[in-house]
Amino acid sequence: MTAQLLASELANLIQESKRKHNDLRQAAEKSLEELKSLRAPSEAQISAELAQRTNFVNPFIIACGTKNAKFTGIAIVCLQRLIVSRALPRTKLSQVLEALQQATSAGLDVQLKILQALPPLLSNYAIDVKGELLVTALNTCFVLQSSKNAIVNNTSAATLQQLVVSVFDKVVTEDRSGIDFPPVGEAPIQDGTVPLRSAAMDAYRVFNDICLMTENQRPEYLRFSGLPQTFGLELIESVLTNHAAIFSAHPEQADILRTRVMPFLISALRGKPNFATSVRLVRILYTLLRRHLSILPSESGDALEILTQLLDQDTALWKRSLSMEVFRGIFAEHVLLRRIFMLYDAKPGQKNILKNLTATFVRVSTEKPSVIGLGHQSTIPVANPYGNMGSSTDQAMLEASGVTGIISGSVGSDGHNTGISTQWSTMRVPCIDQLDKTDPPSIPESYVYSLTLACITSLSEGLAKFILPLTVPSEGRRKRTKEPDRDSPAPADERADSLTERTLERSASFKRNPVPVNPLSLENHPLQAEVKICADFIEECWPAILATCSTFLFAALDSEYYHGLVRAFQKFAHVAGLLQLTTPRDAFLTTLGKAAVPPNIFTASLNTGAPRTPSTPSTEAANSIFSNARGLLSVDSLVSQSSQPAEKQKQYSMDVSTATLNTRNLLCLRALLNLGIALGPTLSTSWSIILETLQQADFVLFTFGKTAGRTPIAAKVPDQHAEHEASVLLSNFNVEIRAVETAASRLFESTVDFPNPAFVEVVDAVCNLLEKRTGLASEAGSRPQSPPSSGTLKTPVVTTHKRVLSISTAALSGPNQEDQFALAKLGDLASINIERLLSYSPDASGWSSLTSELIRTLSSGLNTPPVRARAAETLVHILLEAANAVASQPEDSRGEIQLRLLEAFRNSVAPMQVAAREMSITSHATDVDIHKIILQGLKSLLENCGESLVRGWEITFEIIDTIFINKSFGPDARKDSRAVLVTRSAKLIRPSFASLQLICSDFLPSLPNACFLNLVDTLYKFCTQDDDLNVALTTVTFFWAISDFLSGKSRSMSITEDMIQGSNDEALLKLAAEPSHRGSGAALWMLLLLRLTSVATDQRLELRNSAIQTLMRIISAYGDSLGPEAWSICIKSVIFKLLSSIESELRAVQELPKEKGQSDWNETAIVVIQGVSGLFVSYLDVLANHRGFAQIWEDLLGHFGTLLDFKILDINTATYSAVRDILHRCAENDRPNVGKASIDLAWDLWSQGIPVPRDGKDDKSADNQKCLLVWVETLLELYGLIQKDFNVERVRRMLTLLRDAMQHATPGQYASDVEYVTPLQGRILQAFRMVRTDLRGVPSALITQIAEFVSLAFAQEKSARTTAEKRTYVAMSKESMSILQSLVIKNASEADIYETGAFATALSALAKPVVLKYQFKIVTKSAQLWREATKSALAVLEATLPHIRGIDLPRMTTQNVWQIIVSIANGIISADCRAAPIGTNVMDDQDFDIASFRKLRELIIPALGTEIILDKTRKAYAEGLFRTSIIHTPAPTEAAVIYGTNGGGSEVAGLSSLYKQRSGRTIDPPPIKRSLMSEVCLDELFSLVEVRDETAAAPSIQVQPPTPGAAPGMSHGRKPEDGDGEDEKKAEDAHNLHVRLARTVAPYLILRCALSIRAYVADQPLRGRMPQPLSQRKELTRILRCLVELRSEPDAIPDAPNVDSETRKHLLRLYPLLVSAMQVAGTAGDDKVLGIIREALDVVGGELGV
Repeated sequence: MTAQLLASELANLIQESKRKHNDLRQAAEKSLEELKSLRAPSEAQISAELAQRTNFVNPFIIACGTKNAKFTGIAIVCLQRLIVSRALPRTKLSQVLEALQQATSAGLDVQLKILQALPPLLSNYAIDVKGELLVTALNTCFVLQSSKNAIVNNTSAATLQQLVVSVFDKVVTEDRSGIDFPPVGEAPIQDGTVPLRSAAMDAYRVFNDICLMTENQRPEYLRFSGLPQTFGLELIESVLTNHAAIFSAHPEQADILRTRVMPFLISALRGKPNFATSVRLVRILYTLLRRHLSILPSESGDALEILTQLLDQDTALWKRSLSMEVFRGIFAEHVLLRRIFMLYDAKPGQKNILKNLTATFVRVSTEKPSVIGLGHQSTIPVANPYGNMGSSTDQAMLEASGVTGIISGSVGSDGHNTGISTQWSTMRVPCIDQLDKTDPPSIPESYVYSLTLACITSLSEGLAKFILPLTVPSEGRRKRTKEPDRDSPAPADERADSLTERTLERSASFKRNPVPVNPLSLENHPLQAEVKICADFIEECWPAILATCSTFLFAALDSEYYHGLVRAFQKFAHVAGLLQLTTPRDAFLTTLGKAAVPPNIFTASLNTGAPRTPSTPSTEAANSIFSNARGLLSVDSLVSQSSQPAEKQKQYSMDVSTATLNTRNLLCLRALLNLGIALGPTLSTSWSIILETLQQADFVLFTFGKTAGRTPIAAKVPDQHAEHEASVLLSNFNVEIRAVETAASRLFESTVDFPNPAFVEVVDAVCNLLEKRTGLASEAGSRPQSPPSSGTLKTPVVTTHKRVLSISTAALSGPNQEDQFALAKLGDLASINIERLLSYSPDASGWSSLTSELIRTLSSGLNTPPVRARAAETLVHILLEAANAVASQPEDSRGEIQLRLLEAFRNSVAPMQVAAREMSITSHATDVDIHKIILQGLKSLLENCGESLVRGWEITFEIIDTIFINKSFGPDARKDSRAVLVTRSAKLIRPSFASLQLICSDFLPSLPNACFLNLVDTLYKFCTQDDDLNVALTTVTFFWAISDFLSGKSRSMSITEDMIQGSNDEALLKLAAEPSHRGSGAALWMLLLLRLTSVATDQRLELRNSAIQTLMRIISAYGDSLGPEAWSICIKSVIFKLLSSIESELRAVQELPKEKGQSDWNETAIVVIQGVSGLFVSYLDVLANHRGFAQIWEDLLGHFGTLLDFKILDINTATYSAVRDILHRCAENDRPNVGKASIDLAWDLWSQGIPVPRDGKDDKSADNQKCLLVWVETLLELYGLIQKDFNVERVRRMLTLLRDAMQHATPGQYASDVEYVTPLQGRILQAFRMVRTDLRGVPSALITQIAEFVSLAFAQEKSARTTAEKRTYVAMSKESMSILQSLVIKNASEADIYETGAFATALSALAKPVVLKYQFKIVTKSAQLWREATKSALAVLEATLPHIRGIDLPRMTTQNVWQIIVSIANGIISADCRAAPIGTNVMDDQDFDIASFRKLRELIIPALGTEIILDKTRKAYAEGLFRTSIIHTPAPTEAAVIYGTNGGGSEVAGLSSLYKQRSGRTIDPPPIKRSLMSEVCLDELFSLVEVRDETAAAPSIQVQPPTPGAAPGMSHGRKPEDGDGEDEKKAEDAHNLHVRLARTVAPYLILRCALSIRAYVADQPLRGRMPQPLSQRKELTRILRCLVELRSEPDAIPDAPNVDSETRKHLLRLYPLLVSAMQVAGTAGDDKVLGIIREALDVVGGELGV
C-alpha cells in the first residue's frame, strides 16, 4: 500500500515538475525507478529497503524547499507515509526536519500534515531525534502553534503536548533500558549538580524552558518565545500528569518543580489570575499535591493553606469552587489525605492543614443557611421559583393553602434555589476541567456545599476502606463488593432481605464473628503507622466533621446527597467505633439518633398521648408496633394503610405527616441500626444510644399509627420536582419501614456472636429502658440544638446518653408502648441467645439480669397492666424456648438448666405472694392476669418438655400451689381444711390445674418418688377449692390415676398397723417422704385414700359423691393386692372414718332447717353405703380371715345402726341393701368367722324396727316401698343364716314388723296390687312361706298374721279411701289365702292353732270375702276373691273339722268356730245380685256356690247338731236357708214376717201371723236371679226336717240333692277316734244330732211353706180365671208336693193340741192355709193345685183319724 502511494505521488510530482523544476523531476524519476526496482513481497521489507536508499527522499526534500504549495503538499504526504512506515533513512532526518520546518508556511492542509508527522517521527526515531533534532521538531511545532488559525493552533498545541510527553517517554525508556549510557551534561539540583544522559538532558532542558516561557522568561534551549501562559501551564500539567515518576526519580526535575513551578504557582494564586489561568494553576497544583507531595513538603503546605484561604466567604465563587474541587480530589484519595495529615497535622510544629480545613468546612456549611435550607429537620430542596415565571399562580395557591413543614422566610425578587440538589448544585463540567473557558462559568450558589458534602463522603469512604479490612481476622476476610447507588446506607443484600419476611436465625456458635479487631492493637502490622494516623486524624478532626455533617443532616438535600451524607456519617462512626474511639463514636451515634427521631417530632408524639390510627378502629390492635415480638413494624398494617383511598390518606397526612417520622428519619434510624450491628461487641454502655433511639422511633410510630411522614419541602414555592421527590419518599416509606425492621432484627441477631460480657452489656442496656419514671424531663434539655454557626469550633461534650422520659399527662400510652418495646427486645435477645443463656452460668450469660428485670417489671404495681402482661409473656416465652432447647441435652446438664427455668417460674410469682403487698382492685386484677400467664407457661413447658424433665418437679408443684392461700378465720368458723384454704382468684384455677392435669395424665412415670407426696397434697387442694366444681371433679379422677400408678409399681401393698399411729397422718407423711423405704409406696397410697376421704365430706354434692365413688373404686380395684391386715387397716382408717364423717355431717344438717342440703347429704350417704357394701361383698373372704373381723363386723353394723337412726328412707334403703348383700355373701359359703354373735348383731339391727321417716308419717310421706322391700329382703337373707336359732319370740317380732311394714307401705306410683302383689307384698309373703313351723307357737302366730293379711283387703274396703289411694291388698289377700290354707292344713292336728284362736281367726278372715261377695267392689281379672276364699275355707274345714272333735278345746272356742262356719255357709248361699259388678256371670257364680254349699253341707251336717254348738248358731244356719229359699220378692207385710219388724232382724215372726189373710196384689214379682240356689236351700230345709228313722212306717222322702251322710267321726254307733275326751264328753248318736237340727229348722220350713200358700190365697182371687205366673206356680206346686211327701222328724215340731201325729205335724200346722188355698183353687179352677191340696188334706185327715 505504501509503495503504491509513493509511486503514485512520485508520478504526480514528475508530471507537475516537467516544466520548471528539472532537479525535482529528475530526483523524482530516480526515486520512482528505485521504487520500481524493489522486489520485496511485504510492506515491512519494502520499508526496510527504502530506509537503506538514502536518496529516495531527495525529491520530497527538494519539493518542500520550492515553496510551491502543490509540490509541498505531495512531499509532505509522502514524508508522512515514510515516517509512519519507518522507511525514512536516518541520515536524512536532519534534512527532513528542516524541510518540514520550511513547509510550515504552506497552507492549512500542509500544516496539519506536518503536525501529524511529528509525533510518529519522535516515536519511531526516538534514538535519533535528540539534541538539535529535537529542538528543530519542537520549534516546528511551536511555530505552528503560533498560527492564528484556530485549527492549526489547537492541533499544534496538542501535538506539542504529545511531543513533550514523548520526550519524557524517552527518559522512561532510557531509565528502563539498563544500559549505562554516558552522560551528556549536568543539571543543577538543590544540593549541586547531577550528570544526565541524553534523554534526561533533553527532558530537563525542554521542561525548564517551558517553565521559563510560562513565566514569560526567555528559554535557554528552545528557540522560541512568546508562549501563552495558559498553554505553558497546560504543557506543565501534561508532563506532570503523564510522567510523575520522573520527577520523583530525577532530582533535576524535582528541582525545577521546587525552584520554578511551585513558587510560580503560589505567587500566581496569591495574585488575581483570570479564570483560565487559575484553572490551569489549580490543576497543576492539584497534580503536584497528588503526585509530588513528598518531594515538595513545605511548598505543598503553603499551597494547601492558600487553597484553604480561597474558601473564605469573600473570595469569588469560582475560586472557592476551584479550591473545593481540589479538596474533593484530595479527600477522594485517602492515601494522599493520610500523607498530608502525617506531614503536617501529625508533626509538632507543622501546620494544621486538615484540622483547619475541616474547621473551614464548618464555616462554609453554616455561612448561608438559607441557601442550604437549614432547619429543624432535613427537607427537600426547592428550585428558584423565578426561573419559571409561569409557575407564579401555582406558587400563590401553595402559599394560600398553608402547607405545613416549609422553612419560613421571605423570598426576595432575586430568588435562588434552596437546598442542595443534583439538579442545580452540581456542574456538568467542573471548573477545574473547563480549560476551554476564559471567563468563569455560571456556578450554582450551592455548588460549594455539594463539594463539601463530597469531601465528607470521600473522607468517610476512604477511612472505611482502609480500616475495615484490618478489623477482620485474616482467615475470615472476604472480598467486599462495591455498594451500589441506592436509597439506603446498608449493603445491597440487606435491601433484598428487607423485602421479604424473615424469621430470626441464630448461629450455632458464639465465635463465628468474634469481636472486631482494633487496628490500633496490631503493633506488628506493616500499616500500623497508617492506622495510627487515621486514629489521630479522627481524634483531631471529628468535632468539625460532626458539626459539618450535623448541619447538612438538617439542611435541604435531595435523596442522593442525603443518602450519601448518611452513608458518610455511618462510615465515619463505624471507623471511630472500630478504633474504639468512644468519644467521637458516641457523638456521631447521638447525632444520628437525633436525626432519626427529631426533637420536634418526639415532643409532638408526647403531647399527642394516645396513638392515632388512620384506618378503622378495629385495626388499632393490629397497628401496635410490637404486635409481633420480633419485628419493629407490622407489615400488614402498612399494607392496609397503603390500600386506603388516596384522598383519605392525603387528608390525614396533612394532619400528622409533618409530626411523625418520614422516610429520611427511617434512613437515619437504619444507619444507626447498622452501626449497632457492626460495632455491637464494642459499644458497651453506648448501646443505650441505639436502643433508646429505636425505642423512641417505635413510640412515635405507635403514637401516630405508623402513618407515613411526608418529607417537608424547603420553601413555600411551587416546585414540581420537589413535590415528586417528596411523593417518591412517601411511597417508599413502607419499604423503608421493612428495611428498618430487618435491620432491627439483624441488630439483635448479631448479639449471638458477642462474647458474654458484651452481651450482658446489651441486656443491661435494654433493661435500662424499663427504668421507673420519676418525673418529667425537658425535651430541649435532653437534645442539643442545631450545630453552631460561629466560626469558632468547639469540641462538643459527649455525656452519657440519657433517655427522654416519656411521661405525658395526656395518656399513659407512651410509657406503655416504650416498655412494650423494651420487653419485646428482651424477648428477642433471649430467643436469639438462648444457647448462650443455657451454656454459661446465669451471671456470666446475662440470664440473671434478664430474668430479674422481667420479674421486676411484671410484679411492679407501678407499671401499666399491658406492660406487666407483656413482661410475663416475654418471660414465659423465654423459658419455654429454653426448655425446648435443652430437652435434647444429657441428663446431667439438662437437670441443672431445667431447675433454673423452673426457679424462674417460681420467682416470677413470688412477689405477688407477699402478704404485705399493697394493691388496689386494678392491680389485683393485673396480678391475677400475670399469674395466669405464668401458669399457662408452666403448662406449655410441661406439654413440650415434661417427658425430659429430670429436675425441678418439686418447684413445679410449688408453682401450681401458688394459687392457694392459707387464711385464718375467727373462732366461729368451722374448723376444717376448707375453711382455711382459699384461691387467689377463680381465674387461676384452670390454668394451674392444666399443669396438674398434664402431670397426672402423662408424666407420672417421670415423677421422682419424693414428689408423689406433693402431688397428693396438690390434688387435695384442688379438690377442696370452692371456686370451680368441674376442676374439683376432674381432680378426683386423678386420685384413681395415681393409685393405679402406685399399684402398678408394687404388686402388693404392705400396709401395717405401725403406719397408722393415732388419729393424725404424721407417721404416714414421714414414711411417704422416704422413697427408699419399703413401705413408702403403701404409705403414699394410704395418704391418697385419706385425702380422698376428706374430700368425701365436701359441701358440694357432685364432688363428694365423685370422691366417694373414686375412693371405693380405688380400694376395690386393688383389693386383690391387699392382705387381711391391709384390708383391716383400710376399713378402719378409711372406710369407717368416711362413715363417721358422713354421720357427723348428717347430724349437723338435721339440726338445720330443712333445705336441699339435707337431701344432698342423704344422697352422699347412700353413695358411701353402696360403696362400703360393694367392698365388703367383694372382699369378705379376705376380711373374714383377719383375726379382728368380729370387731370390724360389729363396728360396721354400728355405723349402719347410726345411719338407720337418722330415719331417712333413702339412707335406710341403702343401709339395708348393704346388709342384705353382705349377708347374701355370707350365706353363699360357710364363714367360720361370721359366727352366731355376728349374725345376732345383724338380727338386732334388722329387728330394731321398720324403716320409717323421722316425722312419723307413713303413707303421706315419700314412697317407702323400696325401703321396706330391701328391709324384707334383708330378712330373707338373714333368716337363712339364723333360722337354726330362730325362736318363737323372734318369729313373733318378725311377724309384727312385717305386719307394720305392710301397713306403713305407701301405695307407690304406677303400681296396682289388685291382680298381682307388689314386690314388697310378695317378699313379705315369701318370708311367711320360708319360716319354719316345727316350733310350738309358730304356726298359730303365722296363721294369725296371715289371716290378718287376708282381711286387709276388706278392711280397706270398709274404710273411706281417697281417690288417690292405691292400696287394695286384693292380690295379697288372695295370695295369703293360699298360704293360710297350706298353713292350716299343714298344722291341722296342732291343738295350738285352735287353742290360741288362730284357727278361728283364719276362718273369720276367710269368711269375710265369702259373706261380702258382690258387695266387695274390686273386681279382678282372675278368680274373684270370694271364690278363692270359699275354696280355701272348704279346704281348711275339710282338713280341720275331723280334728276339732278330737281335741279338747274350750267350749267357747268351739262355739266360736261353728259360728264362723255357719257364717261361711250363709255367705255361700247368699248373694246381693243388685251389687254385682257389671259383667258378672251370676249363673256361673250360682253354680259355684251350689257346689260349694253342697260340699260344706257334707262337712257340717249333722255335726252342726252337736250339743256344744249354740242353738243360735244352728238357728242362724236355718234362718239363712230360709231367707235364701225365698224365690219371689215378698209383699211388704210378708217381708216383716221374713226379715223381722226392723227389716233385717234375726227373729222370724210367728206362724200365727201368717194365718191372717193379707191383701192381695196384682203385681207379680219376678223370681230372683239365683232361683236355683233358693230351690237348693228350700230342699235343704225339707231335708233337715225329714225324719231319719228308717224303721218308720211312713215312706222316706227323697230330697234332691241326696241327704248327706254323717260327718266323719260322727256316724251312728261310733265314737270319736280321739280318745282324749272319753272321760269328759259322751258321744252322741246321729239321731240326736239330727233331732236338734230338725227342731231348729222346722219352724223356718213351715213358715217358708206358709208364705207361698198365703200369697196364693191372697193374690189368686184377684187374677180370676187367669193362671198363676209360671215361676210362682212352680214354686207352689213344688212346696205342696214336698209337704205332702214330707215325713218330718217327730221331735222337730211340737204336737198340735188334741192331735196325735208323728211325722205329719207340719201339715197340721198349715191346715188353715191349705183349706183356704183349696177354696181359692177351686174358685179359680186350678185343678193341679187343687189336686195336690186335696192330697195334703187327705193326709191331714188321716192323721186326724178321719
